[in-house]
Amino acid sequence: MSPAMSVVWLNGRLLPAAEARIDPADRGFTLGDGLFETLRVAGGAARHLDRHLARLADGAALLGLPFPHGAAALAAAAEALIAAQGQGDGFADGVLRITLTRGTGARGVLPPPDAVPTLLMALAPAPPPAGPVEAVIARTTRRNEHSPLSRVKSLNYLDSILARQEAATRGAGEALLLNSAGRLAESSVANLFIVRDGRLLTPPVAEGALPGIRRALILERGDAGEAPLSVADLLGAEEAFLTNSLGLRPLLRVDGRAIGAGTVGAVTAALLTDIEAE
Repeated sequence: MSPAMSVVWLNGRLLPAAEARIDPADRGFTLGDGLFETLRVAGGAARHLDRHLARLADGAALLGLPFPHGAAALAAAAEALIAAQGQGDGFADGVLRITLTRGTGARGVLPPPDAVPTLLMALAPAPPPAGPVEAVIARTTRRNEHSPLSRVKSLNYLDSILARQEAATRGAGEALLLNSAGRLAESSVANLFIVRDGRLLTPPVAEGALPGIRRALILERGDAGEAPLSVADLLGAEEAFLTNSLGLRPLLRVDGRAIGAGTVGAVTAALLTDIEAE
């Protein structure tokens, strides 16, 4: 039997997972009023935690949502949670999720002026390695690049859920979302990269792409750039792949059409090796 989540960190305390409680009036539950971060834990360490906490703080500022505890305290809390979960039948590799909500409030959309946020950290076992994937272009929904919410990981993921459900009904493992202009933004849970003329390209944040942590790391290498991308650009690419904080997935086919040779290309394979060595 695989290990399971046994302990969480909730509002400043480590608790047995079975004893953790969220108030039914919490706006994260009733309105999706909050944010989250998902990051990889490997060898007992949360990877790129500083970047995730910085993005969480930026999102909180955008929403006018109180950001409790501070980055140093949250980093210590994450370390304590990982250590506690790793005891006994725990695990050293996994997925850490940080969830921040505005906390409780009366009925209505306007946030309370004296909001007391809820902050939850939970560690789940690492999923099996994700292999190559086939995708479809979502028809049911689009990414709104004009909304500030396209730049944060909000608790409302219904557009991505609709797109992923559509992909499943069409026999694909992932869905790519277009923006309001009909250009590519990202997938339901990841950033998109293509290889064109030997160069890596990804849609800009202004096109509706989330400012992903892995995306930023690849751009910082200096051999990738940002450019608006059409479906034709993708279908004419030599390679394509999807990235998020948990890793990289080669994208082999879109709407039944092969990308390049329809196999894992050299650029993608090299990046996969680099990520695995982190």
